[in-house]
Amino acid sequence: MRYGQFVMGPAGCGKSTYCSTIVKHCENIRRAVHVVNLDPAAEYFDYPVDIDIRDLVHLDDVMEADDLKLGPNGGLIFCMEYLVQHLDWLQEQLGEGDDDYYLFDCPGQIELYTHVPVMRQVVDSLAQWDFRICGVFLVDSQFLVDVAKLFSGAITATAAMVQLELPHINVMSKMDLLNRRDRQRVESYLELDTVSLMDELGSTMGSKYASLNRAVASLLDDYSLVHFVPLDSTSEESISDLLLRIDLSIQYGEDMDVRNTDTNVNDDEGVVGDE
Repeated sequence: MRYGQFVMGPAGCGKSTYCSTIVKHCENIRRAVHVVNLDPAAEYFDYPVDIDIRDLVHLDDVMEADDLKLGPNGGLIFCMEYLVQHLDWLQEQLGEGDDDYYLFDCPGQIELYTHVPVMRQVVDSLAQWDFRICGVFLVDSQFLVDVAKLFSGAITATAAMVQLELPHINVMSKMDLLNRRDRQRVESYLELDTVSLMDELGSTMGSKYASLNRAVASLLDDYSLVHFVPLDSTSEESISDLLLRIDLSIQYGEDMDVRNTDTNVNDDEGVVGDE
């Protein structure tokens, strides 16, 4: 069994910074972690990338192809569809390990997680290859200071959770960049209280949106799993807490504990037999 995180979120939410933070933290706790770049438009990494989709297909090459004539958005979807058509390449790159831990750094085009099926196909293939994957959906905490944007982020995260059907954790990224007042405000949103948020939203929007806002609040209440975990990348405690939540969601380490226990029992039995 292998384990991993599917790191998602809109462009600029801090996915690559998150991967860098987790890689450095895992180095400190002596956990081996491998990074898989699934963004064909990526340009720079400050951490080692073990598998890179750009070795298979690159967005610049797709956009420059005269027979395709695609822009950035269409080109990115083309790249991901090309990956799905060549999943044997990804499987070969991943190899056959056991208890390996992977970070899948994904593109920021949000429709890939909400209604275009390509990322779901990648996730399903990983499951067939004995991966346990947790979806980690990042939303920039600076974006969530506004209540209307909070609802927007929560709806997008819900759509990704429903589409991919993975154990799912929503992360408020860049908490360390907030001033004290905004940080306190954002922290009050960690558990969505749609009633009080609806009152606050109603005071800033026209009455003609009241029915729409009630429908949105009802949707979020129906999916009561929608809540956020704050991440301060400068705090080891914050990073450890988030990583523990993710590990628990995919049962990382439990299989190893069972095997270690079985090994110890067998060793003890061998000693008794020798005596």
